[in-house]
Amino acid sequence: MKELIPQGMAEPRIFVIRGQKVMLDRDLAALYGVTIDRFNSQVKKNTKRFPEDFMFQLTEDEVSGLKLQEEALSCSGLSKRPYVFTELGFLMLSSVIKSKTAVHVSIAIVRQLFG
Repeated sequence: MKELIPQGMAEPRIFVIRGQKVMLDRDLAALYGVTIDRFNSQVKKNTKRFPEDFMFQLTEDEVSGLKLQEEALSCSGLSKRPYVFTELGFLMLSSVIKSKTAVHVSIAIVRQLFG
């Protein structure tokens, strides 16, 4: 299966958790050009679009493991357990996040899959 995350767009912030490639909610919000509050609001309004194989919340142990892996997370501190999105969740986000950047990300994904 082809990678759904466009090459070069988000490579440095991809983690492997529970055997899946995932990205943190706040990194995806930045990628889509929206605030984390707006991002979370849009996801919350569309929870039926995000089953567990698309999105899940990290456990405390997983957050601690990420902090050890990623120095930037240790410096910024996480006040809440973040949600992470798999490649399928990343694709679904393109349909619920409304921003100019989201349109460009969605087009890049479609071009990669079908171009």
